[in-house]
Amino acid sequence: MNFDYSPVQVELRNSLTKYFEKNYSFENRQQYSSQSIGFSERVWQHFAQIGLLGLTVPVSYGGFCEVNESSLLSLEASNAVDAMWIMEIFGSVLCLEPYISSVVMGVGALLQAGSMKQKQDLIPKISAGQLRIACAILEPTSRYSYEHVAMNAKLECRDSSSNKSWLLTGLKSVVLCANSAHFFMVSARTSGEKSDTHGISLFCIPADTPGISLSSYPTHDGSRASDIAFDGVQVTEDNLVGKIDEGFDVIENMIARANAALCAEAVGVMSRLCDLTLRYLKTRQQFGVTIGNFQALQHRMADMIVATEQARSMAFLAAQSFANSDRKKKLRDVSAAKAYISSAGRLVAQEAIQMHGGIGVTNELSVGHYFKRMTLITHSFGDFNHHIGVVSDYLLLQSVNH
Repeated sequence: MNFDYSPVQVELRNSLTKYFEKNYSFENRQQYSSQSIGFSERVWQHFAQIGLLGLTVPVSYGGFCEVNESSLLSLEASNAVDAMWIMEIFGSVLCLEPYISSVVMGVGALLQAGSMKQKQDLIPKISAGQLRIACAILEPTSRYSYEHVAMNAKLECRDSSSNKSWLLTGLKSVVLCANSAHFFMVSARTSGEKSDTHGISLFCIPADTPGISLSSYPTHDGSRASDIAFDGVQVTEDNLVGKIDEGFDVIENMIARANAALCAEAVGVMSRLCDLTLRYLKTRQQFGVTIGNFQALQHRMADMIVATEQARSMAFLAAQSFANSDRKKKLRDVSAAKAYISSAGRLVAQEAIQMHGGIGVTNELSVGHYFKRMTLITHSFGDFNHHIGVVSDYLLLQSVNH
């Protein structure tokens, strides 16, 4: 895969970097985080104006991606590269805006499995900044097993025109940016047992549908999440994303896209932590000299930089995996990248705190906030142990087959 940026990508990258330098200082971010939705609506609209929200959207749906939609594999691969550089910049400034939930996951699922009407009605409005999607796929007891779906979708009736309708009842937990979303992408069980991969269906539901109630709260890194209760929420075939009972593959791919994006965001966080720590070592004085002269700290700084560059290579691996037609290999590569970056990110974040000393954990200094974001990245959509398990299961299966 060619990872050289196109002229359009370079221009957008430079434009986004300059915009953040002027409008997304640490102090600005603190103000955005204190707003009720947990981010800046003005910044989100700017993303739409410069074409950032439509960069991974085919031209036929009002976006700027020229890859033919009929080649879903090529579209996924192209989008993964675009999401990679976008998320790395986002990580460097601790961007709060819901790009992963709305664009990476929401638009990605619609492009993969949505009906033509859903694509035409929703995707252009998301690209224009008029709509946002939150993905409600976690449940209180599911942890990282997304096939554990207790949300029940009971078939209610079939009218004379053969249209089906369901009543959704259950609870979804830790739904990121749900309080600012206009639609929810919801997994529900339409058949089978609680842990079956078959029998899960995906529905795209307006957030103001009767029977939906939210309990919202701030997360550790300053953004927002919600627990959502569904009490007899009526949905029809118009809300169904993909085929009935076959939503798990869409969910699995959605999680893979999110993890690849998080890997890139982590690289941005780690790079910024390296920059901040190096600057501190060059200015902080002790015993009459700058502490950067101490060889032990130089070695630790070198370890941080090496870990960050290795993490960048693994983020490339995660993005490259979407060009692979073998689903299991793609999931293995994404999990390998997430596992390594979770470990490396923890090392870099902890070293940054240690070398800053006590000031590193104060709210007034940005280093502690980067540490918090890195911690949430490592536990979102699968932690280190989970992804190591995915890789080891794949290798075990390969050894048995050979």
